Amino acid sequence: MAVGTHVDRVCTETRGWVSEAVRKVNADANRSADTHLLVYPLPPEWGIDLYLKDESTHPTGSLKHRLARSLFLYGLCNGWIREGTTVIEASSGSTAVSEAYFARMLGLPFIAVMSKRTSPDKIKLIEFYGGTCHLVDDPSTVYDVSRRLAAETGGHYMDQFTYAERATDWRGNNNIAESVFEQMAMERHPVPTWIVVGAGTGGTSATIGRYVHYQCHDTLLAVVDPENSAFFEGWTRDDPGFTVSAASRVEGIGRPRVEPSFVPEVVERMFKVPDAASIAAMRYLHRLTGNKAGGSTGTNLWGALQLVAEMRATGRTGSVVTLLCDGGERYAHSYYSDEWLADQGLDIAPFTATLEHLHATGEWRDS
Repeated sequence: MAVGTHVDRVCTETRGWVSEAVRKVNADANRSADTHLLVYPLPPEWGIDLYLKDESTHPTGSLKHRLARSLFLYGLCNGWIREGTTVIEASSGSTAVSEAYFARMLGLPFIAVMSKRTSPDKIKLIEFYGGTCHLVDDPSTVYDVSRRLAAETGGHYMDQFTYAERATDWRGNNNIAESVFEQMAMERHPVPTWIVVGAGTGGTSATIGRYVHYQCHDTLLAVVDPENSAFFEGWTRDDPGFTVSAASRVEGIGRPRVEPSFVPEVVERMFKVPDAASIAAMRYLHRLTGNKAGGSTGTNLWGALQLVAEMRATGRTGSVVTLLCDGGERYAHSYYSDEWLADQGLDIAPFTATLEHLHATGEWRDS
């Protein structure tokens, strides 16, 4: 190449489009007030307070709105997403809903690769935001199918399960952990004894665990995992390659493999939660508070209430925080349907009895 010759890889028009796209995505966060921290009713004399951070109030109705925003910014700033790029994601539903929202905002085609068992209400939401749903029989194939579609379209596979833990700034910058601690500042136990989250991508637990260490808080992190999900066994066996073949019935957090974004070292405790317990807790929350949430919230709540019972049994006071991940309206035909429960062979009555016994006596009774 002759002296003085140069090649511009990115034209001015492309750079301008990316800058405008970043502005639009950031503006979405600026328009949205922070999500609420709801008080779960426990007897005040217990000296233990339980809170649910209500992520259903995001514009796309779930915790995954934060992740989708971070993933789009990460892709844009890395030069992976440009004008006209087809965006592809492997998802169990809620992340795809949120990514479809941001793709439409930027005028980009979006394809969600999901299991055929995904809630039909979530599929309708993805299509409402202009996305296309590519449904597969085997949930374990969503990764390879997403890579193939990205290659065929010349698009970008977002790969939330790899990039969730690095797309969010865990040191702060309005992440969910920073928000929780700011909102807890005026409570009687401002530094939570426990924070309880589902595994899912692994991004939320990684963000919260890292933030707690960075801020030198004494808070402990518990992760809950439903049936037919790989995280619990992978964590207890110290086996990041652990997989399961059956599909999870709890959308959003149950995964067939230990996802690359999961950081086991920041987790102090894990619970394996039966699916019937998740649904019992989800429905009990609605009965007690009027808040209608999804199955992953039930999984969170079951683990959180076990910790409350342990604290009470040992005479400890303090606070526990968990997440209300998304609204229950997405699950009218599944978790809130008695017919669906019967078809799945799920009996929630013994688990509901455990929750009722806890609230009546302060003691945990195994179902």
